[in-house]
Amino acid sequence: MNWLNSEAFTLFDQHIKWSDMIGNVIGLAALALGWRRSIWTWPAQFVSGLILFTAFATAHLSGSAGKQIVVMLVAAWGFRQWSRGRQQAQDGSLAVRFATWRERALMAGAAAAGTLAVGGLFTLYPSLSWDPWPDAYIFVGTIVAMYAQARGMVEFWFAWLLVDLVGVPLNFANGFAFSGFVYVIYGALVLWGLRDWWLRSREDARPAALEGAPA
Repeated sequence: MNWLNSEAFTLFDQHIKWSDMIGNVIGLAALALGWRRSIWTWPAQFVSGLILFTAFATAHLSGSAGKQIVVMLVAAWGFRQWSRGRQQAQDGSLAVRFATWRERALMAGAAAAGTLAVGGLFTLYPSLSWDPWPDAYIFVGTIVAMYAQARGMVEFWFAWLLVDLVGVPLNFANGFAFSGFVYVIYGALVLWGLRDWWLRSREDARPAALEGAPA
């Protein structure tokens, strides 16, 4: 499997690796499937995480590599959550909603505490990451985003936007140019997905018409 970490081509003086390219293309597909609320978003995220793990591990970016392990675990959990059918709308599709203020506070607090903990660990053991704090931020932010997605929360898109803000420069700085380009595309897809889920949450919040009531 060494070919995965070999150079695919050069673009704008940036060396593109096969693993970086393939993993992120699948990741884009996973994001698009999430936008459409398709359960296949989770298998796609799992495969993307597996491929990107090999890329980041060989580059000694432990935070990003560890993130991919968590991505695979959360993808398996998210698939189970969506397949159990606990969050279905009236038309049988996935019901989405805005998080409560309590849920938002808990996610924000967990993100802050997690970033401090992981960043502190990377700082104590520099061999784990070349960029301790950005790496920790992306690691924890991705977990929060995927958790919110699995729970059908619209805030999942906001979490991805915050990850993108750091992910783009970090990937370019560490030689993963294709990841950097793809993160820019992620940003556009996230904005479209946010709009779709936002409108969908308003539809799902409407009370169903009483049975027998005139249309």
